[in-house]
Amino acid sequence: MAVLSNLEPAKVFHYFEEISKIPRGSYNTKQISDYLANFAKERNLNYFQDEVNNVVIFGDATPGYEDAPTVLLQGHMDMVCEVASGYDIDMTKEPLRLQVEGDWLSAEGTTLGGDNGIAVAMMLALLDSADCAHPRIECIFTVDEETGLEGAEALDASRLSGHRLINLDSEDEGVITVSCAGGITANTTLPVCRKTVSGKLYKIRLTGLLGGHSGMEIDKEHANANILMGRVLSEIHDKTDFVLNALKGGSADNVICNECNAEIIVTGGEENLAAAVETLQASISAEYHASDPDIQVLCEAAGEVEADALGDDCTRKVIAYLLNTPNGVIAMSMEIKDLPETSLNLGAVALTDNELKGLYAIRSSVKSRQDFVCRRLASFCEVLGGKAEFSLYYPGWEYRADSPLRDICVEVYKAQYGGEEPVIEAIHAGLECGFFAEKLGEECDAVSIGPTMVGVHTPQEKLSISSTERTWKYLLGILAECK
Repeated sequence: MAVLSNLEPAKVFHYFEEISKIPRGSYNTKQISDYLANFAKERNLNYFQDEVNNVVIFGDATPGYEDAPTVLLQGHMDMVCEVASGYDIDMTKEPLRLQVEGDWLSAEGTTLGGDNGIAVAMMLALLDSADCAHPRIECIFTVDEETGLEGAEALDASRLSGHRLINLDSEDEGVITVSCAGGITANTTLPVCRKTVSGKLYKIRLTGLLGGHSGMEIDKEHANANILMGRVLSEIHDKTDFVLNALKGGSADNVICNECNAEIIVTGGEENLAAAVETLQASISAEYHASDPDIQVLCEAAGEVEADALGDDCTRKVIAYLLNTPNGVIAMSMEIKDLPETSLNLGAVALTDNELKGLYAIRSSVKSRQDFVCRRLASFCEVLGGKAEFSLYYPGWEYRADSPLRDICVEVYKAQYGGEEPVIEAIHAGLECGFFAEKLGEECDAVSIGPTMVGVHTPQEKLSISSTERTWKYLLGILAECK
């Protein structure tokens, strides 16, 4: 018997279990894409499947809804594949091992793929149901969202007829998302040169920082270890003579760096080093006691060395880069309370033999502000003799003051949840809605909703079963009111 056969809504969980048998990590989507195409063929539904494996399936309006505006439903078929320590599971070949514990659905030893498999399951259940009232629907199943919204970017929207979009990729029941930031990745390089230096090697480590997601937590004032390392090196340099031998912090642009490591070769003033580090620890602990209470500045002696390290000029240049690079929240929204509008995050730095590399995530819900930050960063690098290159752009989704679809969603929510008001939210992270808003133009009227999930992108990912049932009923209620 199927693991989810006793859960409601039965058809939604039936299809979730079916797609959970199919490996569908990002860039491994051909099999799930073909499954969706075959689903449409078997039911004589019009569909198209493009060269990157996106699939769109069209459903006719039910009686009484023939003249209603078409509604687009959208989610992504790919998932993040992470395996827990101690499990030998090949997620490129093996099905998910679904398990139910109370109100929670999870997968043994791996990510669940509720993000965004639950959207796929809901759209299939709707397309396979004869008793759900709705206008003409166009169900959009995109690929490779988790690697940079690549499917949404590649989709030919000229084949779509609707302008009302319900994205099903949110993870908090009771929240209607109505705007998101656009973004771009910046890679900076700063040339450096090395020479042979003799002295005492010290390893400096910044650790204990909380870090976080640069879209969701950039306004929480968590320290960025890469930026803070610039301050640490600068203040130590005031008390001692040293050159920089190594520097490494972070690995991803969209993560606020929580640890950074440096190696310095001290050539004079070594007797002042311990006191400088102690003073720094006291100052930084006091400043960040609320946002990063466990922050530590560690300094360890590693013996006498002779090594090819940076010269004094290049050491000063790297410190200046870390001290002065733009980072963090640049502007808050003037329309939506407490929402960061524009930010950038120095997620990773690495010192190689001949250059310092920096990796940034730049976000903004206003394209012109994003362009300004890119210009500012490029100018900053140019002054230091380096350069900045930009890639992986995705557009923002600007808040729409007049939104009939949002109004419908609010009224249906209040009716189904005993008069309770939903949360109307804009986020500083990215959603595929940005690409659809760009492709569909000014007429695009969009919202994003979804059931409650926790631990997304980790083997601890769980989907609330009761929330899924309520969200399904909510979705059907919205469609029924879209006359």
